[in-house]
Order: sequence, then structure tokens, then C-alpha cells
Amino acid sequence: MNVPFLGHRLPAGVAWLDDWVKQGWLRPLDRQFAAFLASQAPQADPLLLLAAAWASHQLGRGHVCLDLGQTLADPMRALSLPAAAQLTDTEAGTPTPLSLLQGLTLARWRSALTEATLVGTGPGHTPLVLEDQRLYLRRFWRYEQVVRADIDARLAQPADAAQPDAEPALRQALQVLFPEARQRADAVDWQQVACALAARSHFAIVTGGPGTGKTTTVVRLLALLQHLALEASGGRQRLRIRLAAPTGKAAARLNASIAGAVQRLPLDGLHEPGRLRQAIPVEVTTVHRLLGSRPDTRRLRHDATNPLPLDVLVVDEASMLDLEMMARLVSALPPAARLVLLGDKDQLASVEAGSVLGDLCRRADEGHYTPATRDWVHRLTGATWDARLTDPQGRPLDQAVTQLRVSHRFGADSGIGRLAAAVNAGDVPGVRRLLSAGLPDLQLIDSAQPNHLQALVEGGVRSGGAAQSGLFDAPDASVWAGHAQTLRAVRASRPAPDAPAAAYDEWALHALQALGRFQLLAAVREGPQGVEGLNRAVEQLLRGAGLLEGPRGGWYAGRPVMVTQNDPALGLMNGDVGIALPAPVPERPEVGLVLRVAFEGGPDRPVHWVLPSRLRQVQTAFAITVHKSQGSEFDHAALVLPAQASPVLTRELVYTAITRARKAFTLVSSPAGPQVLEAAIRRRVERVGGL
Repeated sequence: MNVPFLGHRLPAGVAWLDDWVKQGWLRPLDRQFAAFLASQAPQADPLLLLAAAWASHQLGRGHVCLDLGQTLADPMRALSLPAAAQLTDTEAGTPTPLSLLQGLTLARWRSALTEATLVGTGPGHTPLVLEDQRLYLRRFWRYEQVVRADIDARLAQPADAAQPDAEPALRQALQVLFPEARQRADAVDWQQVACALAARSHFAIVTGGPGTGKTTTVVRLLALLQHLALEASGGRQRLRIRLAAPTGKAAARLNASIAGAVQRLPLDGLHEPGRLRQAIPVEVTTVHRLLGSRPDTRRLRHDATNPLPLDVLVVDEASMLDLEMMARLVSALPPAARLVLLGDKDQLASVEAGSVLGDLCRRADEGHYTPATRDWVHRLTGATWDARLTDPQGRPLDQAVTQLRVSHRFGADSGIGRLAAAVNAGDVPGVRRLLSAGLPDLQLIDSAQPNHLQALVEGGVRSGGAAQSGLFDAPDASVWAGHAQTLRAVRASRPAPDAPAAAYDEWALHALQALGRFQLLAAVREGPQGVEGLNRAVEQLLRGAGLLEGPRGGWYAGRPVMVTQNDPALGLMNGDVGIALPAPVPERPEVGLVLRVAFEGGPDRPVHWVLPSRLRQVQTAFAITVHKSQGSEFDHAALVLPAQASPVLTRELVYTAITRARKAFTLVSSPAGPQVLEAAIRRRVERVGGL
């Protein structure tokens, strides 16, 4: 059947793509792309149009390209197709993906991709690019080339610290910044190693799980780089350093932790300690703000023609960087600038296409340091690591990646740390044991239990106690916090109606901080265990407890929200979290208290107040997806599993959810939960790309 769509019809040879859209096996966008190509080259082989539709389909699933060989070997897994796609054909007689691929060889499929007007093998203007057995949409092929070329160029450009005559100064600075390393001669201080390796390269990655000290490491690295620059210039020139993160929440969290870390730096013995401390930035911005995003356009203020005015850029939570944003970022960096990426390689990859950090850190577990790198690090730090981390064939990229291997947050007795490690290792029996062991920071709740969600929302489930009050001034409050605790505390600390605006700013900051006590996390968006169902259920429970007033489904005091799309006009970015509160409008004191939404501001404006009517792209955030929680941490995090297994439920998703918790983690599981959880732990995210 032919279904007109945006002016393009499908040729008879692939008309069944329309039915695939109805079956949910393709997006309308994928079908339209194939139809557009057919309109440009009517003689194109149907196998080319099929591959093009699937290449577009893969982008929607986070893959950068379509791997032809992988698709032929295991099409159901490669394309994440439902069981119905395994049939020979549909009830209407439409061929299914599996039936079309039966008997198809890689050589035959590649031979179909030789239409010169549509498929190229390198630079050019064709809409598709075939590289080996990977088929790209040209735009994403170009992004990958930009990122690869930029990293290669920075790796090939050794920094001054890599020169032999720089070793004494570098060694002395590392000893000052890591005094504790001298007391642990028998262990490798991977934070010190990370600083050494990053100092000698214009590109570096520091990866590690929660509590391994990524923030501490980068602050000491910045002190090291700034010290070396000041020493080399006789104190006349300091580095221009910028700090960024992919989301507003991640930027705010790094901002809060980095200021204290700078003040704790051991700088005695380095170049003018007081001046050096002041030369280390503490302000963190989002990547979008850094690049200068503009309203109503994809163009950015900074690019290759207008590079960023900086010498060093540090990007935290780099696992959230998608390929397109990474390409835009490196394009906007001056050629001589340093780029340092921080992040946990085992977390979920970006929502958009690409898994940049995961791809670049794919060999980090095994080190692959060359003997020359090993000997250089030993001369500088005294560190001697396991021989299994040394590889005479190590690549240049391997020498710039450091994995922090010791968690300082989760000790040997930490249930959260042990559970995260077991999930990350795919240890299903170990996960079972930990969840049933009654550990003080873990709990498993069966969603079949009556009032299980109400108990979570109230808080104090583990101890069975009632919700605590006075949350703001009670640091010993139960770590098993809930939304009701937060709202009661917000109410109890509300300023008087005639209090000055500064008092309401302080109140709003307390409320925003309190949102970090507890967070419900969902793996999916729809259904009773999804974000939408959970938000409705939590709102109903809180209304029943008398903690919410205002229209259902509308704006009310105490409503937490998350921004879902960048809004440069309002100064808000995807991931920013706010809370609706009654507050005065300083410009119009006569109107009294008005419901406004408070977001964390900057140094010159601690709270950014926005009228609800101006917020178009926000969602209620009593529950958020695990993806949206990246870059955030909560005292108590609870993951709600759906009743049935899903392709989105993966090991990385479960690991990311667990590591959002600082003090307590709850897993809410359905009666079929053990099977759902175990299937998720066995399923890994495998994003396709050539980076």
C-alpha cells in the first residue's frame, strides 16, 4: 500500500515500510527518509532503501550507524525488534524484517549500496556513507570524523610537562598536591596518576565509579596545571580555565562540591599559594551555555570560526555527552587548548545518538599502558601497578585515560557499593544475595504489598518510623527520606507573608536542597510503573495527606519540575530542576505572594524565579526516568521496576539508578521482579559506532 507522507510516496518495491510504521517497527521519520531517497534515485535497490530506513531507525535508538554484519547475524537484537517481527509475514501479507533478511549475505547487501548519488565512502555530499560494514547518515559520519580527528590531533601534541627537563618541577608539584601518597608506598594513588598523565597531554579522560574522587582529582589537576603555567611565565600568565557539565543539575552539583575542594587544597610549597588558589575556577556552567546556544536555532555562538577563549576545558559527567554535542564542543576549542573529560564509563550513555565516553574508555579496565608510560609515571610518583595493566602495543588514547579504582564513599561494608559492583559485573547470584541480606542501606519492596508506594512517599520505610519533621535543621533525620518529609519541612520553614524577598530566596534554596533527599526513579515513561503513572499516584497520595493544594494536573505549591528542553530565553537548560512556591515579586510588592517556580541561580542571583506560565517544556518530577537522573545524587533513591522486561532495562540503567543513592537505595519490584531484574543485568547497552 502507498501512503503519501510529506509529499513522498514509497516505490512498490518497499511499500511494506508503511505497514512497518503501523506495526511500530519503524518511526514515520525513518519511512520518510527512505521515501525521500527513492524520490532522488528511483532506480535505487530496495535493499538500499531498507538499509537507509534502518540507519535512521538506529539513530532513534542511540546508535550512530547501522552495522550490516551485526544486523545479519542477529537482527532481533541489533534492531531491538519485538517478537512479532520474527514471523514470516504479517496477517496482511507484509514481509517482516526477519523474513527479508533470510538468505541475504553481507556481500549482496554491500553491493546494493553502490548507488553513487546516495551512498559515498568518504567526504562528499551523498546522504549516506558506507565505511566498511557500517552505514551512516552523512551528518553523523561527519561528527564522528570531527571527534576522531580532534582527539588524534590533541594526543599528537605533547604538553610542556611531557618534556624531560620538566620532570623535576612536575614531580615536586605532585608530591605537594598528594601528600597522602607518600604514606602509601605499597598502593597506587590513581588520582595522582591521573594528574600526571593529564598534565602531559592536551586530551585526557578521568573515569571512575561513585566516590572514586573524580572531583578531587580534577581540582588538584587544575592546581597543578595553573602552578606549572605560573612558574613557567614567572607569575605573569595564568591559564584560562572553564568548567562545564551537560545538564544544569550536573553543573550545580559540581559547582557545590568544587568550591569546598579548592579551599582544602594543600598548596604550601607551590607558586604563591594564595594567588594559585584564586586562579582555580569554581563556577560551572552547562555545555550549551558555554557554547552560546541561541533561541530558535541549532547554531551556536562558538564554533571553529569563533573558538572559545580558553586554555583548559573540563567537562564533568561526560557519559551524558552525545556524539553531536561532542563534535560541536571540540570544534569550538582552540587547537592548543586542553580538554579533560570526567565521568563514569559504566553509566548510561547519552539519550541522543552515540556513547562517546564509553567508546573512548572501552579499554580502560585493562589499562594498556606502554612500558614507557609505566616507567614515566613511576619516576614521577613512585607508583608501580599490576603488570596486567601494561601493554607494549598500547595505543596513544590508552595513555591518556585513567580509571580511578578505589571508592572512598562506599566502603567494604556498603550495600550500595557492593550492589553496584555486582550489577556492573553481571553477577546475578551476587545481586540476589545482597538484596536479601538485610543490609542497612538496601531494601527490597514488593509492589504487590498494600500501600508500598505510600510508605515510600512518607519515608522511613526501613525503620518503620513515621515521617520526620524539621528536615532542614535535623541532619540526623532518617536517611529513608520521602516526598512527604520534604513538603512538610518546606511548609514548616515558610517565611512570614511580609518577610523580605531575601528570606524567600533562602527558603527556596532550602527547598531545592531538600529535593535532593529522595527521588523516585523509573525505567520507563508509560504505565503504572512509569514516570507518568508514578507522578499521578504520588500527587494523589500527597493531596490525600493534605500536603498539596491547587488544581490537579496544574500548578500548585510544592510541585517539583524538571526542564525537558533548553530554553535560552529563560536561562534554563534541559535537566534543570525547580519547585513551585508562593513568593513575593520584588518589582510589584503590591500583588503580595504569587506562585512562582524557583531554580538554582548563579553567583549574582542565588535563586532564579520564573512564572509558571512561561514554562512550556517541563514535567512533574516526583518521579523521573533514570536517564534524567544522571548528574544528580540523592540521599535516598528508589528504582521502580516495570512488571515486564523491556529492551530499555539494561545493566547500565540499573547501575546508574543504584549509584544515584548516597545513603540508601530501595528497589521496588513486581511479583515478576526477580526475572525482570535479572534479565536487565544480563542485557548490556551496545551502541554501534566507529569512534
